[in-house]
Amino acid sequence: MKYLFVVQGEGRGHFTQALSMKSMLERNGHEVVAVMVGCSAKRKLPGFFSDKINSEVVQFQSPNFLPTPKGKNSPLLISIAYNLMLLPVYVTSMLTIRRTIKEKQPDVVINFYELMCGLTYAAFNPKVPMISVAHQYYFTTPDFKYEGDEAWQFKLLNFYSGLTSLNASKILALSFREERNLQYGKTIIVPPLLREEVLQKEIIEGDYIHGYMLNSGYAKELSEWSNENPGQTLHFFWDKKNVNETEALTSDLTMHQLSDSLFLDYMAGCKAYATTGGFESVCEAMYLQKPVLMVPTHIEQTCNVMDAIRSGAGVTANEFELDLLLDFVPKHNKSMEFRNWTRNAEAHFLYELTRIEFEEESIFAML
Repeated sequence: MKYLFVVQGEGRGHFTQALSMKSMLERNGHEVVAVMVGCSAKRKLPGFFSDKINSEVVQFQSPNFLPTPKGKNSPLLISIAYNLMLLPVYVTSMLTIRRTIKEKQPDVVINFYELMCGLTYAAFNPKVPMISVAHQYYFTTPDFKYEGDEAWQFKLLNFYSGLTSLNASKILALSFREERNLQYGKTIIVPPLLREEVLQKEIIEGDYIHGYMLNSGYAKELSEWSNENPGQTLHFFWDKKNVNETEALTSDLTMHQLSDSLFLDYMAGCKAYATTGGFESVCEAMYLQKPVLMVPTHIEQTCNVMDAIRSGAGVTANEFELDLLLDFVPKHNKSMEFRNWTRNAEAHFLYELTRIEFEEESIFAML
């Protein structure tokens, strides 16, 4: 079968999921005819993705969360207002997606949580079936219980998830756990989609803290912590523009540009991992049995963190409180449950991706 990918371009997780799925499909005799990526002026296409995807990449402009002036938390309402001003640009993006589907003639479009793809299916109803894939869809199921104070933001997140999956034939909800009920209507619970390199990686017990930050504003507080705690080596990754491949912010803190293989090498050899709450890298840390500190920057990551803590991944804080992470290290339970669930991913995905029934659905039904 022939597949066309449409990938949300914010953060690292959707990129690594696309790489994993492409490798899995090609390994089983299928073809990815092109990869479309929703980008913004605030983000750049990571080198590890463009180097490894080995397919034609078509970029288009897409909404994303805006960082604050300090480059930390993402103010939801400001982000919505900003993106509303760009509606004419996004209409052009939808036309680009529709045109590419017609040109490439795939059997299936796989949408990695890209809003423009969902809206394209709502507006133009392409006859090629679409499968939507993301962890965020798990939050729409009865298995997830939101326990935070921002219930309206949680409802808005689920509304947004609905928009990304308008007219989807199937919705694959990535989950940290194998639940008792694996299907709710079109929504099917599946294992995380980790790269083969992660599954084969040797676990090493190192003495440094590894980390990833979506927004570069946290670098200042990391530098301050590093200066106050000499001797503790820190290796963090970011996607900040116009900087060197490595930047030594202190004698013990080194910042790295995102690199597929280097990131995984540091993950396998660290004693603990700190991140801003993305799903994919937390899964990698859990598979490699590393304790995690999670610092969510918006409601989506807050939900990720709630779910990860339920699965025993680690601890959470509002800032990069590395002391909290170090205190948790000796308490971390290295369970095999997550590894066993994840190892079944290929069988689950091949079954769902090759058995498609396209169901037309009105945009008004989803709204």
